Amino acid sequence: MSLTRTEFDILTGDTKKYSRELVDGQQKILWERGLLRGETLTAEGLKILEPYRVRRAIFIVAGIGERLLPITLNTPKPLVKVHGVRIIDRLLDACIAAEIEEIYVVRGYLSEQFDLLLKKYPTLKFIDNPLYNEANNISSAKLAAHLMSRAYVLEGDLLLHNPALIRKYEFTSNFLGIEMARSDDWCFDVRDGIIVKQKIGGLNCWQEVGISFWDENSAAHLAKDLPAAFELPGGRELYWDEVPLKIFAENYRVAIRPCLKSDVVEIDTFGELKAIDKAYDV
Repeated sequence: MSLTRTEFDILTGDTKKYSRELVDGQQKILWERGLLRGETLTAEGLKILEPYRVRRAIFIVAGIGERLLPITLNTPKPLVKVHGVRIIDRLLDACIAAEIEEIYVVRGYLSEQFDLLLKKYPTLKFIDNPLYNEANNISSAKLAAHLMSRAYVLEGDLLLHNPALIRKYEFTSNFLGIEMARSDDWCFDVRDGIIVKQKIGGLNCWQEVGISFWDENSAAHLAKDLPAAFELPGGRELYWDEVPLKIFAENYRVAIRPCLKSDVVEIDTFGELKAIDKAYDV
């Protein structure tokens, strides 16, 4: 039995967007169906949510991280420590807290250093990208395209402050974004909650955050579209997310999932790293 979006949101506790009256009425219906007891999921409620479970997480972390030099001369960017903790650890911890059982790391630059993660995260699986220095991150996503059904795809340079952004259940394909009056970065135009355009810079847009989720339908397209885009003229230079959001956008319906600037910070440059962690400002 499938759920409506409202039913899904109420069962997973995401009720901020709804009126109290609607929530109360919908909860009563869900109680009568035996899916909720109070505000707690019943065994039947858990069962009906099971098809919406996030099955895996895929980290795209093969790049060199040139803008973070000199720190990345000897350390891949996701393994750089901020306030004593590796950047990627906060993301991995959030995935584990959300009970995501399969976690893949697509690695390239200084790949052997990622083996250090196995001490804390022994179930990690690695995918090696031999083209990390010859192509953009589409080469990494292409290697993991067959794994993207009901999966998060995450960049490894995101300093996560709000682990609740990584959730146990997701309803449909979505991309995190921060609503902005102005952005000079990668951003989205959004209409009725759906991403309609990806671009660099804009007014009254949503700044792109490198955490996305892909449902079964989108993943089936990604399995074909990522390899196809890679073979296009200039395809090796694409960022992987340009494939569903620009190159083959007609195949996808991707929702925006709002977050705040305080939830997650992308560390692009050494200057940004020094501003966040004064230990590097020497």
